[in-house]
Amino acid sequence: MPMVGDELDEATCDRMQQCSEMLTKEMARMLQELQQQVEEQKITEQNYLTWSGLLSAASWNWKFWVTAGFLLLMIVGLSCCFSKRSPKVGSSISSEEEEYSEEEEDSEEEEYNEEEEDSEEEDAADAADLDTYIAMRNTWSPSKLWEWSEWVYAVVNNLLFTCQQSNDLLKGFFPELGSAMGVGGAFDCWSPQEDEPVYHLLVRLKPPRGHTFCLEPGTVANKSRICVELECTCTAQPRVRPMLCFLHSSKEQLRNKQKPSLLHTLCTGSYLDVQKTARWFQDLVRENKAIVRMLRVRYFLLTVLPSRRSCKVEIEHISGKTMLIEMIFGVQLGDSDIFMSSQGREDIFSPSTMWTLSCARAEGKFLWLMLDQTPDYSLLSCLQVCTRVLVGTGFSSYTLKTVVMHLLTTTPLSGWCRTHFLLRLGDIMRYLHRCLEEKRLNHFFFGNEKIPKEIVLPPALERAEPFNLFQHLAQDPAAHEQAMREFQELQHRLTTQLFF
Repeated sequence: MPMVGDELDEATCDRMQQCSEMLTKEMARMLQELQQQVEEQKITEQNYLTWSGLLSAASWNWKFWVTAGFLLLMIVGLSCCFSKRSPKVGSSISSEEEEYSEEEEDSEEEEYNEEEEDSEEEDAADAADLDTYIAMRNTWSPSKLWEWSEWVYAVVNNLLFTCQQSNDLLKGFFPELGSAMGVGGAFDCWSPQEDEPVYHLLVRLKPPRGHTFCLEPGTVANKSRICVELECTCTAQPRVRPMLCFLHSSKEQLRNKQKPSLLHTLCTGSYLDVQKTARWFQDLVRENKAIVRMLRVRYFLLTVLPSRRSCKVEIEHISGKTMLIEMIFGVQLGDSDIFMSSQGREDIFSPSTMWTLSCARAEGKFLWLMLDQTPDYSLLSCLQVCTRVLVGTGFSSYTLKTVVMHLLTTTPLSGWCRTHFLLRLGDIMRYLHRCLEEKRLNHFFFGNEKIPKEIVLPPALERAEPFNLFQHLAQDPAAHEQAMREFQELQHRLTTQLFF
């Protein structure tokens, strides 16, 4: 079988010459027909002929352009073949030349096999280069996010320290403020809004002296209420100042000599109230923001924004950069990495005594543990790219993060690198699609045996049955159909984000 570039015999050349002449005649005939159609149109419409009219007629006859293009390609192809013909048709080759030709063919065949092997290696290298190029094109340095998150962390913890001192001066029985913990994309350096991220911090609330926090008995769920109970302090050593025991002192003594208990300030009944706690903390911030500004950094303005279940503040730096910070309140479950938090959607009604299970600290620890075992920052890039295309769809960043966390426990961590960037993105989309088809996505921390030992969970959560985050899709067929349509849109957005 002749290879590309082989010389052609006389008969083959003659046939190709005849074919070329035939195609040229056919092209001329079609051009003549086009001119005739234009002339007829001119007579019919009684109009002058212009180049725009000619183009109009040609575009109307689309079949002409398709056929003409095909014929033109054929003529060009034949011309290329003629350029590689033998110098003279019928010229003879000597026996020495024939032997040399055979040796040359064997050499060319060996070279072709070697080139084929090299080509396969180059294809693999090109695929890796493509992944690396796309990964680098869709990534960014996390250093800027890290620097600003550190600054925000320092300012907020100074604010908390000042507020706690003010709280002590009031000699009241309000929750003690622990240090803040950065949670979410901005502090984990994969925020989808890298230019203007929202910095979420979890502020740990501890019960004041003479009080304890506990969940409602027998509840291990996504939402629960926090009971506030009084405890005896008769035998307790005073840490700061003496106090009366709320359980064993008379009401008259308590009324005249001591501030009210937490049950009478931030509770509704015997349950800690989210909205009352938020208003109390917002007042503390307003009273102490001037002191924080003098103590820590003089070059920013802090404004408290309205919020029912958290404390949102806007900080304007002297450089002109504005940062939105949301401080969420959390009650730690024992010594675990799980909290009951005040976080909730502002547009959905939720009882003011209802607190939401938060695994944000455990999720942050897990992602950083995994990141330490991956070759580069591609894990953060995957989260950032996928979360960016979620905007405007019914999918939340929490859904995507849950998918990625499940994959991290089922795929080799060495594969989360730039050279496998597209493969990992494909894994994420396939896993999400399968969960949508099955209408089931399990919460990562409910009854999951693959949780690393570094993550501390409450025993009740370790024993809990899997919690389906897609339960609403199983109950509502219309919502499921909408989710499947949005997934198709998601795939289109991801393709556009990566390649355009």
